[in-house]
Amino acid sequence: MTTDGPAPIFRRILLKLSGESLMGDLEYGTDLKRLREVAEEIKRVHDRGVEIAIVLGAGNIYRGIAGAAEGMDRATADYMGMLAIVLNALQLQDALEKLDVHTRVQSALDIREVAEPYIRRRAMRHLEKGRVVIFAAGTGNPFFTSDTAAALRALEIRAEAILMAKHGVEGVFDADPSEVPDAKFLPEITHRQAIERGLRVMDSTALSLCMDNDLPIYVFNMADERNIDRIVCGERVGTIVSADGDGRNGGRSADEPEAEGEEAAGRVSR
Repeated sequence: MTTDGPAPIFRRILLKLSGESLMGDLEYGTDLKRLREVAEEIKRVHDRGVEIAIVLGAGNIYRGIAGAAEGMDRATADYMGMLAIVLNALQLQDALEKLDVHTRVQSALDIREVAEPYIRRRAMRHLEKGRVVIFAAGTGNPFFTSDTAAALRALEIRAEAILMAKHGVEGVFDADPSEVPDAKFLPEITHRQAIERGLRVMDSTALSLCMDNDLPIYVFNMADERNIDRIVCGERVGTIVSADGDGRNGGRSADEPEAEGEEAAGRVSR
């Protein structure tokens, strides 16, 4: 375990990576050099003793909405997108394990030959044992984005925050900076403000889930390889989206007892 530098302020996080974050300078697909850099940054944070779960997108391979827009049935297109996420999950797992980081892939779709089925309590046990857990195939349902999968899984495993890595964007702006050159950077904002103003943080379903459960979201640029580590150590990087706009609220901690219904469900499922 690494002890250099400030102590982490989080015990358990969920990292949301877009598929584009794996492309490097390519137009599509995966840049193996970039993949290794991402894996090394995850290892750096993991070595600090932080429990890490990951949700990936698949924008580097396939976009379900784009397929639907071209006339494909939306549900079919979304399932294809989920399978593309599995491909990204497997290659990230391989990159992490080459760095001696024990990793498990859990898929919302049943693909037992290459991934475990998603089981909440098993995922939490993996995290407690120091394994990185990659949640693949989104929620397993069409019409939901990988953003919603990130919010859902973060709440299920009792992550303290979502770290949302963006490709080439420093955080949240009051307009699209690629279309509005003088768009204003927002260092902090509430979930409700993001929803009401239609800001591109994550989709409205995911934002609502985070808002209803006081789960903060840290939006940052993945181009700087040390940003994840800096956020975990308490530095202000990118934009904080939270109930009060400054990140002090936080979701339920990993140590907080479960609700009675969850305990009862756990006793039955063991």
